[in-house]
Amino acid sequence: MGAIVAIVGRPNVGKSTFFNRLIQRREAIVDAVSGVTRDRHYGKSDWNGRDFTVIDTGGYVVGSDDIFEKEIDKQVELAIDESDAIIFMVDVESGVTAMDEDVAKLLRRHNKPVFLTINKVDNAMREAEAVEFYALGLGDYYTVSSVNGSGTGDLLDALIESLPEEVEAEPNELPRFAVVGRPNAGKSSFINALLGEDRHIVTDIPGTTRDTNDSRYNRFGFEFNLVDTAGIRRKAKVREDLEFYSVMRSVRAIEHSDVCLLIFDANRGFDGQVQNIFG
Repeated sequence: MGAIVAIVGRPNVGKSTFFNRLIQRREAIVDAVSGVTRDRHYGKSDWNGRDFTVIDTGGYVVGSDDIFEKEIDKQVELAIDESDAIIFMVDVESGVTAMDEDVAKLLRRHNKPVFLTINKVDNAMREAEAVEFYALGLGDYYTVSSVNGSGTGDLLDALIESLPEEVEAEPNELPRFAVVGRPNAGKSSFINALLGEDRHIVTDIPGTTRDTNDSRYNRFGFEFNLVDTAGIRRKAKVREDLEFYSVMRSVRAIEHSDVCLLIFDANRGFDGQVQNIFG
């Protein structure tokens, strides 16, 4: 197994932008709306010849009015449990916030390497302002700019040093099975039932899954990737830019999969929208 690195922090500090930079693809949705990333999101990265898996997580929040807060926080804790090292991202523009302190408190409970990473540091003045983050009690920090990549090399050099030795080579590319359908048809619940764990956030609210998410599945001597996708609505109903990106991501997942499982709600039947997706 390769090493796993989790990127955690409060919402809107630039975790997904940094994630995209590490995996060198626009895999995670990036938007100015707080709370865009809800599920854990996986990607492959490498630095100086060392491969590792990166997990992008939903912003960790305590005491907000976001109905997804409890589920996002659970996903963050799962990502921390799964990882060998943690990049804790904060934002120099906002300075130390109460939410940053909550995340720091959570991380201090885990005996894992934590790399305090201060984002949006792109000039000398902001470099000087970064010293206030010593108050989080996590020791030295790294200053980066997710947008232009400055400072990333020093962080990755230190990160690679902390990772455990690789045990075996990664297997070849696995077949991809995409689970698709209209919103709230039960796609995430179906995948959770197969995996036997709460891998994906499940609520009764349509549109809970916004990105596509891969999960490795190994049963009956076969191994493949299960891909959970955002629900696909009719174009007239896609109002948010964010949802538009999600639908495009789902369409791309269909194109790049070997098999598609079309899930629909028996109560609604094989209606026009399901037929469109089938088409």
